[in-house]
Order: sequence, then structure tokens, then C-alpha cells
Amino acid sequence: MVFLKKIKENKLFQGMAAGLIGAVVALAFFLPGWLARWEAKTWDWRVSTMAKPSDATDKIRVILLDQSSLDWGKEENALSWPWPREVYGAVIDFCKRAGARSIAFDVLYTEHSKYGVSDDQAMADAMRAMPVVSAVFLSRNTGSEARWPNFAPAPAFQINGLEEWIAKTGYQSYAHASFPVPKIAAAAKILANVQMRPDNDTVYRRVTLLEVFDGKVMPALGLADYLAAHPQTKMAIAPGKLTIGEKIIPIDDNGQAILNFRGPSGTHKAYSAASVIQSALLLAEGENPVINTEEFKDAFVFFGFSAPGLYDLRPTPVSGVYPGVEVFATMLDNLLAGDFISPVPLALTIVITLLIALLAGIFSSWAKGITRSAFVYVAFLILPVAICFAAYRFGFWLPMLVQETAVAVTLVGAGLIYYTTEGKQKTYIKNAFKQYLSPDVIEQLIAHPERLKLGGERKSLSVFFSDLEGFTGISEGLDPEALTNLLNTYLSAMTDIIHEEGGTVDKYEGDAIIAFWNAPLEQPDHAIRCVRAALNCQAKLAQMRPEFYQRLNKNLNMRIGINTGQAVVGNMGSKSRFDYTMIGDAVNLAARLEGINKQFGTYTLISQATKEQIADVFPTREISRVEVVGRREPVVVYEPLLPEEISAKKQKIFEKFSEALKLFYQGNFKQAKILFAEITEKDAAAKAYVLKCEDLIAQPPVNWQGVWVVTQK
Repeated sequence: MVFLKKIKENKLFQGMAAGLIGAVVALAFFLPGWLARWEAKTWDWRVSTMAKPSDATDKIRVILLDQSSLDWGKEENALSWPWPREVYGAVIDFCKRAGARSIAFDVLYTEHSKYGVSDDQAMADAMRAMPVVSAVFLSRNTGSEARWPNFAPAPAFQINGLEEWIAKTGYQSYAHASFPVPKIAAAAKILANVQMRPDNDTVYRRVTLLEVFDGKVMPALGLADYLAAHPQTKMAIAPGKLTIGEKIIPIDDNGQAILNFRGPSGTHKAYSAASVIQSALLLAEGENPVINTEEFKDAFVFFGFSAPGLYDLRPTPVSGVYPGVEVFATMLDNLLAGDFISPVPLALTIVITLLIALLAGIFSSWAKGITRSAFVYVAFLILPVAICFAAYRFGFWLPMLVQETAVAVTLVGAGLIYYTTEGKQKTYIKNAFKQYLSPDVIEQLIAHPERLKLGGERKSLSVFFSDLEGFTGISEGLDPEALTNLLNTYLSAMTDIIHEEGGTVDKYEGDAIIAFWNAPLEQPDHAIRCVRAALNCQAKLAQMRPEFYQRLNKNLNMRIGINTGQAVVGNMGSKSRFDYTMIGDAVNLAARLEGINKQFGTYTLISQATKEQIADVFPTREISRVEVVGRREPVVVYEPLLPEEISAKKQKIFEKFSEALKLFYQGNFKQAKILFAEITEKDAAAKAYVLKCEDLIAQPPVNWQGVWVVTQK
């Protein structure tokens, strides 16, 4: 009881209590692995942001059998896939002439060449001219071999401490393997494993440098390329580390090491297979090659596939389509540079999380006033990011999300504690957390990224949100096929209209449509286009309504909200994979206006900002001054109409509505109610105002400003 009293009376204790709660909650999510998937995404962000070449990167060359090489082989040499193996012999010959240290093939030669035994022999003969690594695929389930075959050379190296490491970690060796055909296997300097295991989200972030099959050690292709050039290298393994020569590599109990990526595909100098083969043929004829042989002198070479049809493109932190052979090149790069990423020990992660949460709590208790509080919140939300980016620069994977969770929960917890002890600060704390902890970002991948540029820009957008009224209840009464057919018919019709007006469909969320104008292309009349699209959509739905009624026995109605304002729009990500995103308060307001239609019985509402942009192109009537969730300033909203919708009778109704609305703004609710009541049968908005006037008459407001406060989104 004394401790609880001290917490209530002492802000420092309040902050420390909030920090302790934040750390415990964050660790409770982190330790069972519930944050692992999202933590991996934060790691990918760090890698893609900070990846850079090492001093060893220029020592590696990659030869890619890309699409252009396949086309060249087919068009220039009538080569069908798979190519004859003597072609690979030409690649080896070029590397030999250029003075390369070794070459590793990320190609499985598990079946005899369709061009005959002589074709296998031609490649085998070429392989004996220099250190060549050939690929083996290890598997725990299926494979052509269950024992190490006699025709394949046994590894000539030993790993000190291997048996002890297996006993301590419980490592499971592989039971099956697919070896190259005998002639190629026998000619290889080293046989290497090319089987890789992605993380649970299918992204390749780790590699296993050594595997065991039939009691024999088989290196991964990246390590094998090094060992082929340095056959006398001594190696040892122990829990937590693998020693290769003088390099110590941090590994986990599965023998996996975290890769230190150097950048997107192409960071390691890459050459098309076609250009290498042409160079080999020219050298054999005594002519100048296409590629300068000095480019390959003393280099470690990898050969692999990047053509999409050859299915060796893998998702990595730096690219969603990364050639598998470049993963092995990155492995060798890390080995040469001695900078594989080290995971931060669990105990240290817990200590850092606890410390940063306590500091966040203590500083939040110290902060007084908006300026100091804002500084503390921003600083501590950024601090885990800064720490983890710094850790990456020093070669460590320090979990970020657990720290961010601890800080977020701490700040929220501090707010709750302060709320119970300092009621006067309730509003300030709540708003501060909402500002810094609630994301309002909409992301959408654009179907044609070639029209866009990487990066964002602040632009004036006209944003369109639509939703079908009561569609959830309607959908529950339909079978999946009927529901899908209905949605496709509706969405196709609305999308056609949006496209006709030059709009960009951002996304579909069930029956909802989100679109915008003035990006990616400039449209000076974007607000006019947006409003015209909305009105035409309503007109089209009116035409389709009888057909839908026959299917549903209900009428379909659509609510639309439109706002014009500044937003950030653009592509965020890497050069090979990015998202098109629009962010800003203007986007949120458009969504709110769509929902506000429920309050007034209307179906299309636009903001004052949009009204000013369209001028007198479309007739409009003012509906209300509303205060929406998430905004302090009221917004004047209007209902737009097509000119042909304005009849003389409807014009009189609108004039009566306008007169009543002025009385409502002035606070004369009784007289306003009388006028609104005269047109309720013809105007849903007037009916809504009658009910509102009754509420305000029953409970007169204090300091009336003529603003209708909307409490729902």
C-alpha cells in the first residue's frame, strides 16, 4: 500500500512503473516469437536502407544466364533449353584464360545431357583445367542418393569439433542428395550444397555454410568457391561460431549465419552468359574478347540463372527478385570481409528493452507542457530505430520491434497512470499519444510502375471514398459465387467511370472504392473530374438498381465522400520493389465525409475545399458545418448535383432548406425545426435536422457555434 501511494504521489515512480509495464508487455510478446514476422520486416528495412559494398565485393564476379542470353542462344546459335554442356565448358575456358581463382556453378547436372555422353565429357574435360565447384541438392525427404556415391570425390577437408557440435546442438544431417552425373561429379574440385532454407516468411536472410550428408561435410556453394581456391584452409566449429582460417563466423544452433547484404541485385559485378561465351570463342580464335579478361583476374566466379523462366529468383531483404546465385556470392563476400551479421544475445536484448522502457517512462514523467512532451514522445519513438540502425552499422541484429513496443506501451501506460492521478492532463496526454502512435497511411501497389518515379511528393489531390449502404447484411444472404458476381458487376461499372475521368483506383476494400485524381499525372481540373465521376457513378448505379433489385430484393445505394487537399503521394521502397502511397489528413477527411452521409441521409458529400475548386461547374447546396473525429476545425460540407437534377420544385425545397439552415446556425432551433419539418417528406437531410433540432431544444448547447459534432467515423 505504501508503494502504491508513493506511485500516486511521485511522478518519477509513475514513470518507472509505466516503463516496467511496457518492458514486461513487450517481452511477453517478443519471447514466444509473436513479433518475429514483423521484426523481420524491420530488419529488411534496415538492410535495404544501409546495405553497401565491402572491400571484398570487387573480388567477386557473377555470370548470369539471363533472358538476353537465352534469346541470344536461340536466335544466334539455334540453342534450345537446356543448353549443351560444352557451352558451360566455354565459360570455364574463359575464366581459366582470364586468371580467375575458381568458378562455382549454381546449376544441377543431375541428368545426362540430351546431347549425349560426349557432351558430359566435354564439360568434364574443361572442368579439370581449373578449380570448379559443382552443385549438389541435399534433401531430408527425397533424392537420388542415400549414401555418398563412389563416383563423387569425397571432401578433402575436415571440420574440427564437428561431432561435439552436433551432439550439443542436436543438428539433423541430410538423408538424401541429388549428385551431378558421374563424369561431371568426378571432374569437380569440390561438390557443394545449393539447397537454401528461407525464414518462415519465405525471405532469404540466412545461410548455412556447412551441411552433413552420410557423415561427410558438404560446404555451401559460396564457401566451396573459396575452398576450391584455398584447399588447405583449416576449419573448426563450436556452439555459436564457425572458424574458417582466421575468420570467425557467428552461427546459431542450426548452423546458420545472418547475411550482410551488399545491395540490390547487380552490386556484385555481373556479366551475361552470352557475352562470356562470345569472349571465350573470340579468345580461342586469337581475337579481342567482348569482356576484358582483366575483369576476372584473381576473381572468385559464380555462374547461375536470372532468367525468370529458370525459376531461381528469390525474395531477399534487398529485393523481391534476387538471383539465388547472388545469395551465395553474398556469402563469400561476407566470408572474405569477415563481417557476417551477429545476433545480439537474448539477455542483452532484454536488458536494452528494459532500460529504454524505463528511460521512456522517467522522461515522460519529467516532461511538462506540450513542447517538452512532444520532444520526449518523438525522441523515444525514434530512439529504438536509431539504436538498431547503429547496431546494424556495427554488424549486429538488434531486435527493434520489441523496443518500439516497450516504448509505445510505456507511453500509453504513463498516460493511463497520469489520467488516474492528474485528471486535468487527461485530454493533453490522450491527444499526444493519438498523434504519435496512430498511423493513417494508405498503401497501394500500382499496376504500371514504369509511369512512376521512386520517392514521394506533396501534391494537391482530390480523394474519393465510396461504400455501399448496408452491404454487409446483403452479402450474408448471398452464396460466394453470387456475391462475387454482384461485386464484379458493380465495381467494374464504377471503375470504368473513374477511369473515364482520368482517376487512379487506389484500392478496393470489399465493396468500397478508394480513388484519387492529380497523381501520378498532373490534372489541373482534378476536383471537377472527381466530382463528375462521383455524380456519374450515382447515375450509373440508379440505372443498374432495378437489375440488382431482382437479384437481391433490395435496393443498392452508394455513399461517396470527396475532399481536396495536400497529401504526400509517391513510391516508397527499393528500386526493384516499392509501394505507391498517399498519406495525409486530406485523405482521412474524404473517408470521414463518406461516413457522414449516414447522419444526413445523403449519398454524396464534398468538402468546402472541393467546392472552391469546382466553382460553379456543378450546382451544390450547403448541408452542414461538421466537426469530425480526428479534426479540431469544423468543415463545411456540400451536396453536389448534376444540373439536370435541379427541377423548379426541387429548387424550392433547397431554398427552404437553406433558410432553415441559417436559423439552425444562429441557434434558433425551434423556428429551424418548423421550416425543416415542411420538407421532410421530400428531403432526407431536412428529416435529419428535425431530429437534431429536437435534441438541441431538449438540451440547449453552451457556446453554440453552429457546428454539428459527428461522434462516429
